Amino acid sequence: MLFVYVLLVGYATLYPLAGWRDVGLSPLAYLTGPWPRHFTAFDIAVNLAGYVPLGLITVVALYPRLRGVAAFAVAVAGAAALSLALEAGQSYLPARFPTNLDVLCNVAGAALGAALGQHFTLLIAGGPLSRWRGAAFTRGPGTEFGLVLLGLWFFIQLNPAALLFGAGDLRDYLAPLEGRARRPEFFVSIEAFTTAGNLVAVALILSALAAPERSVRAMVLGVVFAALVVKTAAFAILMRAENVLAWLTHGAQLGLAIGMAVALAAVALPRTARLVAAAVLLMAATVLVNLSPPNPYLAASLKVWQQGHFLNFNGLTRLVSALWPFIALGYLIYLASRRRDAVG
Repeated sequence: MLFVYVLLVGYATLYPLAGWRDVGLSPLAYLTGPWPRHFTAFDIAVNLAGYVPLGLITVVALYPRLRGVAAFAVAVAGAAALSLALEAGQSYLPARFPTNLDVLCNVAGAALGAALGQHFTLLIAGGPLSRWRGAAFTRGPGTEFGLVLLGLWFFIQLNPAALLFGAGDLRDYLAPLEGRARRPEFFVSIEAFTTAGNLVAVALILSALAAPERSVRAMVLGVVFAALVVKTAAFAILMRAENVLAWLTHGAQLGLAIGMAVALAAVALPRTARLVAAAVLLMAATVLVNLSPPNPYLAASLKVWQQGHFLNFNGLTRLVSALWPFIALGYLIYLASRRRDAVG
């Protein structure tokens, strides 16, 4: 989780990673530069909030090798080094502006997170939360990676530009192809299959991680409900209040109904069949998303979305959304290979 979070922070800080150039100044010149003239409370809050989880996760990841003051110091020093390096990288990007205030806020956020980590480490690493995780899921590093993968799936629901549970859209990174005009029913069918296919695939991945004695169907219902809450919260924060349920289109409703019915039945399949079915559904949904023409109805609803301060965050969610199904496919292959090794 720490490794993944560092990658996410790096991408968000350097987004859009275009137009690299050398202006002839030291990349660390910003440290001795004047205090920025124009900054907002939002900018400070974002720089603080972005590094709070980093400090907390670092302290938890170090436990039990390092504890107390040593873990706090390593977490803050690591965050400071990361912030200094990323701000230096911004010196080569015309769209970004490195400042010493950003570094100060980042380090302060990491220190706050590390302090919280000191308080919550036992709860997470050796307390009730750890015991619940041990009872709910199988043990091992493979399961830990799977849980991080599910966490990233929740994260991509924060992008209002994506279809419900949709992922793997590479058209923003490749040359888009304009499709011919389609009837509304065509887009409804695509969204329904995309929603249902990804929902069932996530449910099957979850079932492969769950402990044998756990009620997988209850876990699937809880995960889907939580994902819908995240999607609704994203629309409530990023868009106008009247558009908070704009994601609940006719296609999304069909996909939810079909996907839930299929998922609750499919978790009873043998483990190998579940892994194969999840891989096939991920591939089919990803191919469909990339071959389908842009949905004009989705584009119309997004006209009310002013990205503003969330531009970098949106770029991050788009990247994770584009990569997620391919990472998930690799993970499914890993799970299948482990099973074969255990049988052999």
